[in-house]
Amino acid sequence: MVLLYNLGDTFSFCNTVGKATADEGYQKADIFDSDGNIVKGYGGGNCQISSTLYNVVLNTPNLTIIERHAHSRKVDYVETGKDAAVSYGSVDFKFRNDNDYSVKIYASNTSDSVDIKIVKL
Repeated sequence: MVLLYNLGDTFSFCNTVGKATADEGYQKADIFDSDGNIVKGYGGGNCQISSTLYNVVLNTPNLTIIERHAHSRKVDYVETGKDAAVSYGSVDFKFRNDNDYSVKIYASNTSDSVDIKIVKL
């Protein structure tokens, strides 16, 4: 996936990825419910992607975090405070490009890894 963001544009993880449904190819996986319990639901795994992107954004100059939420309990795929929980319609990960140039987001994955890069154009 390749996405382009110009000066002042805001990226929304939920708006980009969309709602996790069976029709979109999602299978049920572990998710946290609103009380922090582990249950099966669509969208399990999306937070690993949003957290990976969050950490890339933290290391990219002049990308301003607009919205980011921690999980209701510790996750094992990233250190505490470095996660970005997402759930379509309720919590999102958003950032704005405040650079005087456009940036491009490159994202790819395999069955056991995620690779995200943000590059200056």
